[in-house]
Amino acid sequence: MSGMGETSSIEIQQLRELKGPLVDVRSPSEFEKGHWPGAINVPLFNDEERAAVGTAYKQQGRTPAIHLGLELTGPKLSSLARQLDNLRQQGEPRIYCWRGGMRSASVAWLAQQIDLKPRLLQGGYKSYRRWAQSRFEQIWPLRVMGGRTGTGKTDLLLAMAARGAAVVDLEGLANHRGSSFGGLGLPDQPSTEHYENQLAEALDQHQRCGATAIWLEAESIQVGRCRIPKALFDQMQEAPVLEIQRDLGERVNQLVQVYGHQGGAALAEATERISRRLGPQRTKEALEAIAREDWATACRATLDYYDRCYDHELARSPKRDTIDLSGLSADQAAETLIDGGFVDIPD
Repeated sequence: MSGMGETSSIEIQQLRELKGPLVDVRSPSEFEKGHWPGAINVPLFNDEERAAVGTAYKQQGRTPAIHLGLELTGPKLSSLARQLDNLRQQGEPRIYCWRGGMRSASVAWLAQQIDLKPRLLQGGYKSYRRWAQSRFEQIWPLRVMGGRTGTGKTDLLLAMAARGAAVVDLEGLANHRGSSFGGLGLPDQPSTEHYENQLAEALDQHQRCGATAIWLEAESIQVGRCRIPKALFDQMQEAPVLEIQRDLGERVNQLVQVYGHQGGAALAEATERISRRLGPQRTKEALEAIAREDWATACRATLDYYDRCYDHELARSPKRDTIDLSGLSADQAAETLIDGGFVDIPD
C-alpha cells in the first residue's frame, strides 16, 4: 500500500500555509482522542480493522499486514473516493495519518485517481503534536482576568473578543466552567490531548494577528478533566491580573441564571462532590435549599468556599489591578475596560 502515487510530504509549517480541507485518515477512536482542529475524519480503517492490521503486522510481518489492509479497503474504495470528491470545492486536500506512512499515502493515491492534488503531512499527526506542544514553551504576552465566582468573567472576555481583543476562552474550549458544577448543561469535554491542540491553535492565531496582549481567565490547572499545559499555566501564574469585582447580589443572580435551570438532582450531586470542603453545615444548608428550589440560598451556601479558594490563589499574583464593574452588563463592562485603557484593541 506504500509507494502509491508520487505525492510528496510537506513539513507542518509549510502545510499550515496552504489552503484546502484537512483530512485525517486515522481510525475514529484515534481521531476522537485528538486531531488537528478543523480536520475531517475520513478513516481508511475503522477501529476493529486497524486493530486487525496491527496484529497481523506484529505476528506475521509487513507483507501479510498489507494484504489484509488491501482486502479490507478494496470494497470501500468507491465510498472513500466519494468522500474525498465531496471536499473538492474546498480545495486540494491536506492529508495525514499517525506517522505519515501507508494510510495517508494510500488515501493520497486514491485522491489522485479522481484528479485531486493532495498534500501529505510529513511525520503525520505525531509531527502536529510536536508542533502543538512547542507552542506552550514560547513566551506569550498573557493577561489574566480574575474575579470571584459569579463576577461574569467569561461573558466579559467574550464581549472583549467581540470588540477585537485577543482572548483564549479556556472554559469554552474545555466545555467546562471550572468548578464542581462546571460541566452542568454543557457538551462532553474533549480529551486533554485535543484541548491542548485547540489551545495551541488559538495562541498561534493570535500570534499571527500580532496580538500584544492575550487575555485568559484565571483558572486552576484542571478545567474539569482537561488540563492546561504546565508551561502555559506557569506563565499564567506570573502574568498581570485584572481582578473584576461585583456586589454579592449580582454574583448570586449570575449564578442562578447559569445553574438554576439545571435541575435539583444535578445540583445536589455537584454539591455532594464538594461536601467535605463545604463542611456539614453548609452542605446541609445548600442541599435543603436545592430541595425547595431556592437557588439563591443554595448559591450563597457554596460561595464562601469558592471565595476562599479564589482569594488564596489570587494572593499569589505578582501584579494585580482591581476594578468594580457592579451594575454593568458584559458589553458595558467591556467598553469600560477599553475606554479606561485596561484593554488595548488593535487598530
